Amino acid sequence: MTAPSPASERILALDALRGVAVAGIVGMNVLAFALPAPAYYNPLAYGGVSPPDYWVWLASFVFIEDKFRTLFAMLFGAGCLILIERAGAAPWRAHYARMAVLFVIGLAHAILLASNDVLRAYALAGCALPLLAGLSARGLVSVAIGLLGVHLMLGLVVLGGPMAMYLAGHAGTDGMLWAQRQFGHDPPTILMLLEQGREGLAERVVRRSLGIPGQMTALVAALPLNLSAMALGMGLWRGGMLKGAWRTFRLQRVAGLAALVALPGLLLMAGWLVSEGFAAPLVGPVALVLSAPFDMALALAYAALAMAFLTRDTGLTARLAAAGRLSLTNYLLTSVILASVFAHWGLGLFGEVSRWQAFAIGAVPVAAMLAWSRWWVAKVGQGPFERLWRAGARLLS
Repeated sequence: MTAPSPASERILALDALRGVAVAGIVGMNVLAFALPAPAYYNPLAYGGVSPPDYWVWLASFVFIEDKFRTLFAMLFGAGCLILIERAGAAPWRAHYARMAVLFVIGLAHAILLASNDVLRAYALAGCALPLLAGLSARGLVSVAIGLLGVHLMLGLVVLGGPMAMYLAGHAGTDGMLWAQRQFGHDPPTILMLLEQGREGLAERVVRRSLGIPGQMTALVAALPLNLSAMALGMGLWRGGMLKGAWRTFRLQRVAGLAALVALPGLLLMAGWLVSEGFAAPLVGPVALVLSAPFDMALALAYAALAMAFLTRDTGLTARLAAAGRLSLTNYLLTSVILASVFAHWGLGLFGEVSRWQAFAIGAVPVAAMLAWSRWWVAKVGQGPFERLWRAGARLLS
């Protein structure tokens, strides 16, 4: 997500990569709209009743879950660095104005539509990016690795207790019960979440507005991981990969090595969860902490492949590039479409579909963004929410 630049300055593969990222995020966001929260990570919590549901979980865990969110954050970091570099000697005021407006947009998005909104987290993490803007490509990658290590350490401090208790064979502790409510099948919790998911719009606005202070804890906890991905994206821009300056063979080699690191680790963790019956004390640490390095490696592989092959302004690449140019609008439009399907004021399908059915419905917003974006870019250019973001930032800067 970046402010628009003249067409002559745009990099087709980078725009297409943004399109890949915003489309890929739908694969997990649809589950947040369709099913109670524990089912987002655990197919046994709710909505996993048939073999297709488990195959969808496996494919999502290995190839989608947090990979495209990480890719989105990488591109956000790269986009911020692009604007900082173009802003001249004193870019900070404009940058912080953009972050303030983005936070407000994200806050409205979270209250009205999507409780799993990422824009607020990106805006908060983005406040640190000017401090990194002067680093070399190698320095930025080093910062990314260091912040990833911080995320792993803090995550294990928070979630490692229940996992250690489970592995030691202890049961019934407060930590174990908390993990069951968050990541397992706890009937009272599932019932409460089903009732909550079927509330009216006015009720939802009130509840989520009152919950804003509590949400800040989760946003702050996500800072190291989001900053890590953003720093990596900045490093890839400064190092030339996202500028389209690397040869195809080099990009293929990076993609292959990153996939060789990521896929065995993700498959081993998936097998571990299956063998343990998706025990709640394991699901949380695996999904939120232990998988993070492998998620980032696979996101890097996706980025390298896109920069290698999405280089011709025809067919699917052209549609992805148009969707990428409207990434903020498409991200928000996805929530509008999914809310109209699953929310009580729409078709009311929340909790009424299985995992694979929800995943299939996710094809609707993806098809919509690929269908409308190219026409809009050709006729209008800038997306409506990109325009709003830019206008708001100008007022503040």
